[in-house]
Amino acid sequence: MSKPTIQKIVPYLWYAEKAEEAAHFYASVFPDSRVDRVIPLRAETPGGPPGSVVMVEFTLCGQVFSAMSAGAHHPFNDAISFMVNCDSQEELDRYWNALLANGGQPQACGWINDRYGVRWQIVPRVLIEMMADPDVNRVRRVTQEMLRQIKLDVAKLEAAFHGP
Repeated sequence: MSKPTIQKIVPYLWYAEKAEEAAHFYASVFPDSRVDRVIPLRAETPGGPPGSVVMVEFTLCGQVFSAMSAGAHHPFNDAISFMVNCDSQEELDRYWNALLANGGQPQACGWINDRYGVRWQIVPRVLIEMMADPDVNRVRRVTQEMLRQIKLDVAKLEAAFHGP
């Protein structure tokens, strides 16, 4: 059996519980995604008796992730989030709705806390270009519009960018 290529840097998520469930959910939302391996730890760990700690390897949009369910530790917070760059309002809406399903919470400026507590930014790719524009007035207008929004609206951001 050939050994899989190991990515140099892998985001690793510690869930109090349901890491496997979360990985399956994310794999159902994003293309080129799958749960690659689930490993119940057979030895006792600080997180619990044999079998209670589960490690999960999964891929989202071709990016490798690892996670584990190992009991309460530190909750996820806004200091780390996953930004999803969207090419259209339709794509943005699809990810937004999927990540909000069954208990996700919308936040300001395109942010969502999913039902597992992970933070996501669902962002139109064009917003990054608008924010990098050398015209300070355009950037100010688009920033002010973005700050008024919960789910980002590409048409409104573009209208603000192009101004009155």
